[in-house]
Amino acid sequence: MARRGYHHGNLRQALVEAALELIAEKGPQGFTLSEAAKRADVTPAAVYRHFAGRDDLIMEAARQGYDIFGALMDYAYDEGRPSALSAFEAVGRAYIAFARKYPGHYMAMFESGLSVQRHADLAQAAARCTAVLERAAERLSAHIPPEKRPPAAMFSAHVWAMSHGVVELFTRGETRSPFPAEDLLEAGIGIYLRGLGLLPQDA
Repeated sequence: MARRGYHHGNLRQALVEAALELIAEKGPQGFTLSEAAKRADVTPAAVYRHFAGRDDLIMEAARQGYDIFGALMDYAYDEGRPSALSAFEAVGRAYIAFARKYPGHYMAMFESGLSVQRHADLAQAAARCTAVLERAAERLSAHIPPEKRPPAAMFSAHVWAMSHGVVELFTRGETRSPFPAEDLLEAGIGIYLRGLGLLPQDA
């Protein structure tokens, strides 16, 4: 394995990348700080110049994951226009794409057991992601009469939960589906939106 760490001039990021590899291989709780140091080709003592401990290292991996995730969702939202519905579906597909392409980040974000609210930088990065979904939900739910309109935060939370469930069960989990994950999510979003009266009922 090629040397990282000091050779690359950014030991902190080398350690994050080492942690991401280990998380993808063993899970967030399946590796030690010493293993991350060895993977980055530095001594364990060198890790503590940048991170207080393993949780701090995982937190930085998660924060970077939320930054990537938010950028992907933001791009998907813009690319999904001109209709609010197509933008919303594009954001859902971006969720699946992120989980597939960045498994280490995804696991650090959602499977590490770290509390987002206890880390200001992490909370801020996560809030940027939820803001994209809420913006899409608010734009789409504007077509619902005010007295029947769910709060945008609730609307987006439902779609987030649906997206997360599809990813966990059919993208990362052992369960296999005869349908692509993207089709499952699109159908689920369609059923949800029909229930809100935003799509016509099937004949």
